[in-house]
Amino acid sequence: MEGRGRGARGRARGIPQQGGAPRPGPPARPPGPSGLPGPSTGGPAPSVPGKPWSARPPPVQQQAPPVWGIRPPNPDVVVEAAGRGSRARTTATETTQSGVASQPSQVLPAAEGIKRGGGGSDVRGRTNKYETIRTRPEKLETKRGSDGNSIRLKANYFSLIEATQWGLNQYHVDFSLPIDDTRVRKKLVAIGIKQFNVSGYLFDGSLLYTPNRFNVDPLEFVVQDEANQNVIIQVRLVGEVKQGDWHYLQLFNIIIRKCFIYMDFQLIGRNYFDPKQKMTIREHNLELWPGFLTAMRNYEQNIMLNVDLSFKVLRLDRVYDLLLECESSRDSRQEFKKRIIGCVVMTYYNNKTYRIDDVEFTLNPDSSFQRRDGSSITYRQYFEERYHVKIKTSHQPLLLSRSNAREMRSGMPETVHLIPELCIMTGLTDKQRENFQLMKAMGEHTRISAGERMKKLMKFAERLSACPEAMQEVKKWDLKLANSLVEFTGRIMPEEPILMKNNKPIQGYQDADWTKNLRGEQMLTTVNIEKLAIITPARMSSSASEFQNTLGKVANGMRMRITPRLFEIPDDRAQTYLVKLEEIIAQNPSMVLVVLPNNSADRYNAIKKKCCVDRAIPSQVVVGRTLNSKGVMSIATKVAIQMNCKMGGAPWGVSMPRNTMVCGYDVCRDTANKGKSFAGMVASMDQACSRYYNMAVEHENEQELSSHIAAFVQMACKRYKDINHDLPERIVIYRDGVGEGQIPYVKELEVELIKTKLKAELYKSKPVKLGFIIVSKRINTKIFRSQPNQRGDFNPPPGTVVDDVITWPERYDFYIVSQCVRQGTVSPTSYNVIEDSLGIDANKLQRFTYKMCHMYFNWSGTVRVPAPCQYAHKLAFLTAQSLHRSANNALANSLYYL
Repeated sequence: MEGRGRGARGRARGIPQQGGAPRPGPPARPPGPSGLPGPSTGGPAPSVPGKPWSARPPPVQQQAPPVWGIRPPNPDVVVEAAGRGSRARTTATETTQSGVASQPSQVLPAAEGIKRGGGGSDVRGRTNKYETIRTRPEKLETKRGSDGNSIRLKANYFSLIEATQWGLNQYHVDFSLPIDDTRVRKKLVAIGIKQFNVSGYLFDGSLLYTPNRFNVDPLEFVVQDEANQNVIIQVRLVGEVKQGDWHYLQLFNIIIRKCFIYMDFQLIGRNYFDPKQKMTIREHNLELWPGFLTAMRNYEQNIMLNVDLSFKVLRLDRVYDLLLECESSRDSRQEFKKRIIGCVVMTYYNNKTYRIDDVEFTLNPDSSFQRRDGSSITYRQYFEERYHVKIKTSHQPLLLSRSNAREMRSGMPETVHLIPELCIMTGLTDKQRENFQLMKAMGEHTRISAGERMKKLMKFAERLSACPEAMQEVKKWDLKLANSLVEFTGRIMPEEPILMKNNKPIQGYQDADWTKNLRGEQMLTTVNIEKLAIITPARMSSSASEFQNTLGKVANGMRMRITPRLFEIPDDRAQTYLVKLEEIIAQNPSMVLVVLPNNSADRYNAIKKKCCVDRAIPSQVVVGRTLNSKGVMSIATKVAIQMNCKMGGAPWGVSMPRNTMVCGYDVCRDTANKGKSFAGMVASMDQACSRYYNMAVEHENEQELSSHIAAFVQMACKRYKDINHDLPERIVIYRDGVGEGQIPYVKELEVELIKTKLKAELYKSKPVKLGFIIVSKRINTKIFRSQPNQRGDFNPPPGTVVDDVITWPERYDFYIVSQCVRQGTVSPTSYNVIEDSLGIDANKLQRFTYKMCHMYFNWSGTVRVPAPCQYAHKLAFLTAQSLHRSANNALANSLYYL
């Protein structure tokens, strides 16, 4: 059966950013190991030839006391610019508020280093993730439902039970000399500020936070750098941060990240991992580093810290090993570029990660680049001086990584060059993901049961409280976290009866899985396949013939008639399949079933292009190894159901509200052209939500994307009217593929554009009852039973809904656990309602959302997201991975992408 499209590879959460043209450049100046302030080289930082490092101009001077209500500091600097060396300039002395030039205090010599964590955040520049946009509809009375049975739950959150009551002062720090390296900035500030006996402060390289206000404003002091130059540092009050402001959350998160440093975690990329607990899978040349993802936010009742487990996959092979492996290829350079571009590598000398954008075969470790002072240095010399590592071989090209706009704003050069010998591969290749033994070995470490996960979270809390340095840091700010997971009451929605032929209900199925109950039942809507053409290589004809017989048996059991005919081809080349397909399609079959010897992407893509783009015929692909497996009856049943759906049938249904059109949206990035993405959009056309109108369109930016969605919803409403003789009374849109930073755009522009189009061109004077719901699967929230069930499982049952305590006060949001897992910890799905004029309460919307999780016909059980979302993902995935263009319009009314 068709199994392509599993997982989230190729997924585009937003619009891809375009990098600049590659230019020669030096390695970046990342922080030292573990993200700690490292020793300076004593010389100036290298620069990109032809263009200086980006510089941020000094902020506008303000009079004290400051007017609160000014635009907050650029979050790119505030939150995570510390690891990327932002730059600020100021003059040696500046006029104070009284008009008198302030006098520098005593000169303090530079030290060799400072204590661990002596500066502040060590995270990278990115958009502000703490300031939440309010999307909760103004007229919403309550977002809490009441239907269902109560259940006591826990979640992976620790409450902040004590928080400081003092005001938080924010200061901007300027340096008289241009200092790009944030670590140097932190070190100089740490040296100078000791004389003022500050009990607690945090400095991110640009802004300094302290609970106490300095007596002098602006405050100036002088420190000597390692070149014995006097650096005048001015600390100028910007304002007082009020309680509840997003700066508070930012501060709390910085404190927690400092505690990771004290607990001897290492920063890799943006997150912290524990090298002492690393697990080696030697048979597959892999290492797993366990770590934690943390985020502190304001929730319904108080501020809480969300903590979740994470793993970093490190391959023990270097990029240089991949280079040697590619030398045996006919075109070794092209093969190496094909396999390395787009990969994320880690430099082992400082644990930083980079995405590779190109390979510079004209450069090698003995090539030179120009420093900012005009002198030249080779890459070999630079790495030996800067990181004390020796490069063994000269016969290797340089890897090029382009900084994105955010990183360049925070001080990164436009391009960074890396040495293959010094880079470790991260993540898994597609070939490794298809290795069953490898994934099984990894799963033994990463697939953690709900009960075990809770234990690990509690151990994290114990480890934090047992670390004296971490507790001292927390105590400085009068903070205290609860020592247990937050506990609350959720609800279990009623089980949905599954409707078969003549609305015969199936009830009493276990764990939201009705596979066994389908045997001998007639499907809700059956379409007979009178002319099924089966294409198979001659060497597999015996297995294909047996599968044909099995398929006929299971179809008869479901009252579905299939009339197949077998066609043999001499070999399994893609072109041989295409020629045969052309010949068979000319005979006007109802459907084609193609047997492939393996999962070759090229062959699969060619067949799908022929059937979905060129000729518009429903097609089913099965892989040869499944034909002889032990569970062939089960496989044949699933194939028969898939084929029935592609022909317009429906295997089952659930009771649905009348006159409601449900839409789903998702996006995938094109694998052939990284600059574009395909949006998959589907809309239900009948009351049972079993027939869909589909469209996949290409887009390159958010404006195109939003206009396409609005146009699609309008066309879907017209088609709905053609079929049902009236416009839908209600429209519910489930929108996946929205990043946190895109929510304001989607709410203010995308939703409004949909409403405007529908009102102006279709509904006129009628009200447009619209629900727009953002669906998020990639969340770090985990929900557990407070007490295990009879099997000892702490996972909550399918149908569990949570709409309080761990939800956000600024949103109309809720969580649903819709599926059951046999291993590991179940993941809830987050739903954020940003538009609601449906006229129904929270109970009905939650129940309707759970109903839709029963309607994905590729699985006889509930799925993690509403079926339209999953259909949209399958459509976008097939288009972006295999077709690379929109399918033939003749298939717009069928589920051809299942």
